[in-house]
Amino acid sequence: MMFYVATGAVLAALIFAVIRAIRGPTVFDRVLASNTIGTLAILLLASYGFLTGRPEFLDIGLTYGLLNLIGTFAVLKFFRHGDLAYDIAEDQEKSGWK
Repeated sequence: MMFYVATGAVLAALIFAVIRAIRGPTVFDRVLASNTIGTLAILLLASYGFLTGRPEFLDIGLTYGLLNLIGTFAVLKFFRHGDLAYDIAEDQEKSGWK
């Protein structure tokens, strides 16, 4: 019974995160909301795996968590620098830093 309540709470939080992802004031708020959606999806996978007695869903959740983290960093880097191949040394040479 407790896991059904927890799953319902995760679904409610997921709805709020989706609303925040759609109506966020800045790009960074939307990216943070999408990262939260990924985290809540992992929690949902874990609780579903427990309820159905299939522990392999935890492995899927861990893999999804790693992909979510790497994807969030890539999106943030792209929005900050405009390119995924940003080189700090090249930027320092242009500005005169050695």
